[in-house]
Amino acid sequence: MKRMILRGGRVIDPASNTDATLDVLIADGAIAEIGSSIDAADATEIDVSGLVVAPGLVDIHVHLREPGREDEETIASGTHAAVHGGVTTVAAMPNTEPAIDDPSWVEYVRARGREATVHPIAAITMGREGKTLTGMAELEAAGAVAFSDDGCSVLSANVMRRALEYASMVGRPVIAHCEDPALVGHGVMHEGLASTRAGLRPIPAAAEEVMVARDIILAADTGARLHIAHVSTAGSVELVRRAKADGVPVTCETCPHYFSLTDDDVRSYDTSLRVNPPLRTSADVVAIMEGLADGTIDAIASDHAPHSLEEKQVEFDAAPPGMIGLETLLPVTLTHLVHSGAMTLPAALGLLTSGPARALDIPGGTLEVGVQADIVVFDPNTEWTVGADWFRSKSRNSPFVGRTLTGRVRMTISRGRIVFEEESHDEGCSGGGCGSGNAERDELAVNV
Repeated sequence: MKRMILRGGRVIDPASNTDATLDVLIADGAIAEIGSSIDAADATEIDVSGLVVAPGLVDIHVHLREPGREDEETIASGTHAAVHGGVTTVAAMPNTEPAIDDPSWVEYVRARGREATVHPIAAITMGREGKTLTGMAELEAAGAVAFSDDGCSVLSANVMRRALEYASMVGRPVIAHCEDPALVGHGVMHEGLASTRAGLRPIPAAAEEVMVARDIILAADTGARLHIAHVSTAGSVELVRRAKADGVPVTCETCPHYFSLTDDDVRSYDTSLRVNPPLRTSADVVAIMEGLADGTIDAIASDHAPHSLEEKQVEFDAAPPGMIGLETLLPVTLTHLVHSGAMTLPAALGLLTSGPARALDIPGGTLEVGVQADIVVFDPNTEWTVGADWFRSKSRNSPFVGRTLTGRVRMTISRGRIVFEEESHDEGCSGGGCGSGNAERDELAVNV
């Protein structure tokens, strides 16, 4: 593996509080040295002046759909999309067909991560049916980094309590999907003035918050690690904030769509906006931003949920919930958190790198010397418009198509190898595949 040096970029590593113009030397797939004016005559030089060099993003909530729905996404296409978005570490959710409830499926998912590192998350219960616990010790031994029935809440408090105890014994967190199906009912969007105007069946904020409260109580009771997925309401943020103040071992994540979009957007009836939990009010967006800024929320995750064109080209309330997000994770965060003035760039990057890595206790999210060289190089200030055929995911269900974002990935390095490199710096990307890159390049002779 060839040595290379990233020369003269703004190196930001939130894990070590680094923010300076530095060089980064990569050798044997690892970060060999970080410093000023590194002498490396035998290394291929890459000029990254004017760009940001940061740890590869860590996305801890991704649906790769394999096994079972390879028409929507595969592990290969999903990781291809990941590196296009600067994501080098992916935690794959278990709501596949069949569910990831057996060690052989954990090994299957783990072995197929090529361009990005894939960490499988295993199911809490067999078949995600909420009844019989999976063999967590065997699943963890096979490589599972957490346990979740994502897509479904574990309705039985007793089963959830035992799951927390069992997961604690193997040193892994439980990831809770917090929605009470009785309160969700047949709802498809947030309950409020917007749902009345849209004439769509509503979902109250309480549907999320009652389950968040219950699971926090169970985590406090057992002392087990609880991670709450896709927090979307002001009430949920406050519940987590109080729990952390009380010393409960709870972490949580939110997603870019919960701080960039609101329930008013749903009045367009764009089925890409049909998500669970649903988009909330502007007041909830403010609360999410405050939770990100004060450390209540530990991570930003994409909840990348691909669906086929045929599935989404239906009436809004008939569409399956979910939107893709791996490739827009960074630019949406930069646009709505950094360029809005809500957060500094290093703080926002911490929520995409070291924060999620700590939440699930997985490798990655740092530029520490000696660790695997997973790096994203990006221009934080480029404005561009998202085109439908720009994506590398097999699916196109993104509400950001046609929207102008600020910030763009120029290069992604995974395990010391360039896996994405933007070939063009065209600013006008509307509707086109500009910057398609080369995902398999080993020979390096570039100036980005």
